[in-house]
Amino acid sequence: MAVPTTLPSPWSVLRDGMHLIARFVRRHPWAFGLAVFGAAMYAAAIVASAQVVGWLTDTVIIPVLDGGADYRRKIWAGVAALVGVSLWKASGIVLRRTAAGWLQFRTRQDVRNRLLEHQLDLELSWFSQQSIGDLLAVADSDTDRGTGVLAPLPYATGVMLLLFGSAAMVTSIDVWLGLWSLVGLLVIVAIDVKGAWTVYPLWEDVQEQRGRLWSLAHEAFDGALTIKSLGREQMVAERFGVSSDDVRDGIINVNSRWVTYQAIIRALPAALILVLIYAGASRIKAGAISAGDLVTVTYLLSLLAFPVQLIGFVLFDLSASIAGWQRVQRVFDADEFMKYGDTPARGPGRAAAVDGRDVQFRYRAEELILDGVEMDLNAGTTLAVVGSTGSGKSTLTMLLARLWDPNDGAIHLDGRDVRSYGRSELPREVAYVAQNAFLFDDTVTGNITLGEEFSADDVTTAARLAGADTFIDELPDGYESKLGERGASLSGGQRQRIALARALIRRPRLMILDDATSAVDPSVEAEILRSLKQADLPSTIVMVAYRPATIRLADEVMFIDGKRVAAHGTHEELLVQSPGYADLVQAYEEDARRRAGEAGAAR
Repeated sequence: MAVPTTLPSPWSVLRDGMHLIARFVRRHPWAFGLAVFGAAMYAAAIVASAQVVGWLTDTVIIPVLDGGADYRRKIWAGVAALVGVSLWKASGIVLRRTAAGWLQFRTRQDVRNRLLEHQLDLELSWFSQQSIGDLLAVADSDTDRGTGVLAPLPYATGVMLLLFGSAAMVTSIDVWLGLWSLVGLLVIVAIDVKGAWTVYPLWEDVQEQRGRLWSLAHEAFDGALTIKSLGREQMVAERFGVSSDDVRDGIINVNSRWVTYQAIIRALPAALILVLIYAGASRIKAGAISAGDLVTVTYLLSLLAFPVQLIGFVLFDLSASIAGWQRVQRVFDADEFMKYGDTPARGPGRAAAVDGRDVQFRYRAEELILDGVEMDLNAGTTLAVVGSTGSGKSTLTMLLARLWDPNDGAIHLDGRDVRSYGRSELPREVAYVAQNAFLFDDTVTGNITLGEEFSADDVTTAARLAGADTFIDELPDGYESKLGERGASLSGGQRQRIALARALIRRPRLMILDDATSAVDPSVEAEILRSLKQADLPSTIVMVAYRPATIRLADEVMFIDGKRVAAHGTHEELLVQSPGYADLVQAYEEDARRRAGEAGAAR
């Protein structure tokens, strides 16, 4: 995510900002309308208060100073008017802040929900190209920054109304004073625009640095075991500190640049009032206006000092919002969507026949993983997929589950292309269990059911078939025990068995086990696989296998070598027909004997 090297024009920044604001407002126009109405009430109250002060000056203060006129009746009327204006102003402030706050926080919620939905619709290939920490930054800090302009925006809209109303009122009092006021206010707004334009690219850089910081933080938390086991805490902390310093320095740079402009803007209203007092005195002397008129103008402009500065704050937030939203928009622009057909799932009942025709797959254009894979698997068969490391076994299982799509060729279930299934239909027929089992911060039952409606008997039956019932019963709260994030309270083998139970409870027609019991003791693994074969399951089973005992339990074996299916048959047939398979199995057996010997010596 590179930062543009060319500085955009001020008007392009304003144009992009207006498009961004319009995008947000279209979703919740009534909230924005209420907020602007409250801001308009506030603006009207300021103009009215200036008029009341001017009226009191002409009708009460000056007559009293000139001749001691009776002021009591008029002053009470003035006090009542000021109180009424104040209540009107307070009502406008409450309405504006409430509606603007709701608009901002609801928009943030909408954006985050849409981000999640959009990303879940994308192919896995897109996620493999992203930094998870950067995506977290987009969902958090970039979304916050991108919608940050919404809270002060209605106030700024009211301020613009206030400026127009003030200019009109001053002009109605005296054209020359109105002209001087308009010129002064335009100069202030122009400086605000210039400041926002200057800090915009700096905000872009800050948001990119924040993304890098989140990526480093995510790596540090996710890789805590590796970091601590190698004693690299200091190195990681120093790298994170450098990135954190970059973010800090970037924010300081932005604010330093902005404060320079704000120092000028804060001084200009006072200078403008001095100019108008000087010009107004000459107009009073010429009989063009009264003293009350000049008080009205100067009092109004003094009230405008902060609202005019707020325009600058909004433009400042607008430049930051554009920089943040550009990173959000990059995610929304991703269009690598999974394409679905309209084929419905048949549901559980009988196992599925599986076949693949001329399947080719590559992760990158120059990296061919599978080439011309052909396979035929009868319904109800247990197939062991065997091959050396990097041969494409796991890739094939992911293609069977349609977690990826082949570049060429097709995979069918009962003669139906897996790409023809409707959204969420294929997972009703196919269950995929990965080697690295992911568990949620939920109960055992919650991790098995994942929010679907299953009976308690279904849960316990699935756990028993997966060989998980014994250790689950020993947990403090049994099936209602919380497992912690990623199942941190369980061993690797226990996590795998709960993941297997998660698949079994859905009674899939095709069950895919990608080395899904590798962390389980060989004897336990063999017992689990025997239970699966003996159970009344409507499943064809495809499993990536390394252990010779596991391979022997399969009805058929498919040997992957040279990016294609080198041999397919029973274990005994392949030992005779395929020297490469025989050598690999022998290596597996020697490794198993070595591990068994080491385990015996350790006892």
